[in-house]
Amino acid sequence: QVQVVESGGGSVQAGGSLRLSCKTSEFFNSYTMAWFRQAPGKEREFVAVSSWVGGITSTADSVRGRFTISRDKAKNTLYLQMNSLMPEDTAIYYCAALDYYSNTPDPSTITYWGQGTQVTVSS
Repeated sequence: QVQVVESGGGSVQAGGSLRLSCKTSEFFNSYTMAWFRQAPGKEREFVAVSSWVGGITSTADSVRGRFTISRDKAKNTLYLQMNSLMPEDTAIYYCAALDYYSNTPDPSTITYWGQGTQVTVSS
């Protein structure tokens, strides 16, 4: 069964932290995994990506130094640690599985998405 399920969203004040999790089925064991986000009225944008081989990661300029992507292969789980959150980080965060690696994957090329988890940061 193909599953991509996010969790860990919520509401937090500016400067706070959250950790998102994305549990996947074993089908995605060799896939690149990524986080995207979409704010109201805006296009879905890339946040961070993690390769299967070599532990290569990349993060968007807007979150670099604040957000960290990691994955636990044994648990089939991807994480996004978000620190120093700002109101402009408010969005629905989506987990995605890719069969290729790119430092800035294009969301239009992705087939597998989770249902999303809401992150709200208040000032």
